[in-house]
Amino acid sequence: MTEHGSAAAPAGPARPARAGRVWLMWIVAAGFGAVLVSPYLMLDIDGSRLDVGGGAHYYLLATHVFTALVALVLGPLQFVPAIRARRRVHRAIGRSYLLAGVLPSALTAIPVALLSGRLVTQIGLVIPAVLWLVTGWLALQAARRRDFARHREWMMRNYALTFLAVTSRIVVPLLLLAQLPFSDTLSRDSIAAGAQSMIPIGQVLGWVINLIIAEILIRRRRPAAPRLHAGTAAR
Repeated sequence: MTEHGSAAAPAGPARPARAGRVWLMWIVAAGFGAVLVSPYLMLDIDGSRLDVGGGAHYYLLATHVFTALVALVLGPLQFVPAIRARRRVHRAIGRSYLLAGVLPSALTAIPVALLSGRLVTQIGLVIPAVLWLVTGWLALQAARRRDFARHREWMMRNYALTFLAVTSRIVVPLLLLAQLPFSDTLSRDSIAAGAQSMIPIGQVLGWVINLIIAEILIRRRRPAAPRLHAGTAAR
């Protein structure tokens, strides 16, 4: 999606610093994405990290994972100032992000979650999948109206939902570490069972945390409302 009319990025060191943060996010996203897709490269159902109910469930999951990788890798590129300045490139990346990444990954996430048979997983993945589609649509509509400030804000929210794939995999180990002082027994099997039970909780916390951070960043970027002088306000 393009931001033809968006305000220019601040001059000076702020612009390289912002680009550096975006590239760091891209490196993190690409690294986690590689780990995410690695068990599915051979399309071996026995290698699935999640329990699946059959071939159809597995291939929906694999499609979701591969298209999520597309969204993870392309998403940060939309926020690189140098790329945003190239309108055609920015537009092409945005369309690929939404149409080849977000759209198929969100649409396959819904049946994958529903077929899991776990209520927390169903709620924790269906809600962000729907929000993923809604925020992507709102970002597209804002760009078509040439409201590029709102477009950027909706894309930030949308990528916050995409980054769930990373955050959830950070939250789960943290939840396990928080439980260690209260655990009487510690073994490889107990750790594996604990991680499996924490995955749905990590998924829910992942997108909630990401959206909160996105909203904080959005509000910090908005220009402050002009203040009225006391004499003007009294009139």
